[in-house]
Amino acid sequence: MIKNRTILVTGGTGSWGYELVRQLLDFEPREIRIFSRNESNQFTMKQEFDNNPKLHFIIGDVKEKDALLEACQGVDYIFHLAALKHVPVCEDQPIEALKTNVIGTQNVIDAAISCNVHSVVNISTDKASNPSNFYGLSKAMAERLIIHANTLNTKTRFVCIRGGNVLGTNGSVIHVFKKQIKEKGKIGITDLNMTRFFLTIEEAIKLVFKATFESIGGEIFVMKMPSCKIIDLAQVLIDSSDVENVDVDILGIRPGEKLHELLLSEYESKTTITFDDEYFVILPTSQSEELKEHYSKYKPVNLLNYNSSKELMSKDEIKEILQKGRFI
Repeated sequence: MIKNRTILVTGGTGSWGYELVRQLLDFEPREIRIFSRNESNQFTMKQEFDNNPKLHFIIGDVKEKDALLEACQGVDYIFHLAALKHVPVCEDQPIEALKTNVIGTQNVIDAAISCNVHSVVNISTDKASNPSNFYGLSKAMAERLIIHANTLNTKTRFVCIRGGNVLGTNGSVIHVFKKQIKEKGKIGITDLNMTRFFLTIEEAIKLVFKATFESIGGEIFVMKMPSCKIIDLAQVLIDSSDVENVDVDILGIRPGEKLHELLLSEYESKTTITFDDEYFVILPTSQSEELKEHYSKYKPVNLLNYNSSKELMSKDEIKEILQKGRFI
């Protein structure tokens, strides 16, 4: 599907974008356009990919529709990764989060339709499910815009992919904990009972391709992800370091933070099917005949919700996934 196609990746110089581009090259695309506003990251990424002639770097911001329209000329697929992602930043500057995460997403939709793009894949977050902070709220709105776009009279197909935390991405708790252990000899934990979903970036991107190739349009693909207690994750990192007597400070939950993350809410579970061992699929309340027919053979989910407090990984399992991701 992607061979000899032109692909645009918004926010392409971030951790997700870097791995996405790395794996996209294996599909032999004609061109990958990496659209971001970070000149320094673009320069570094260009060097790290040995000036690959298939990569075309474009300075631009999803808040500017004209720049997107120009970048989308002749594009077949868009992977929309650009977003303000840090919860405290979005809480402190909600207008900026709104402009990038919501209006920016609508700009991507408009540009894709105008340029007859085949498919748009929007990368979302567990924080969009029953959101408790502005980041989650803005991403939930972006999801709704993407799903609504699929009902428009256009050949462009739109799909969302929702996942939890990815290990080692920019600002990841992994990097924070390792830095605190090395430099301070102590780590800060918001709550001893806090849990989160985690997956390696390589596995997450493989799941992105799976949903891209198997989607019809109008769905939200929800990744099935392992989860763990944050304190257990921290303890594995402490045990794997050469630092002794590391203290743990209990900081308390920050505004907008949840004790347990939610990938699938009680409300959403009513229109969700079990796709396979790797995905749930949330179907829109108003479904096309194509969607109804395609998913008629799948069974509805047999759960109230899907949150990170269930089926927690042991410390040995956490250690294994950290070793797999080359973090310890």
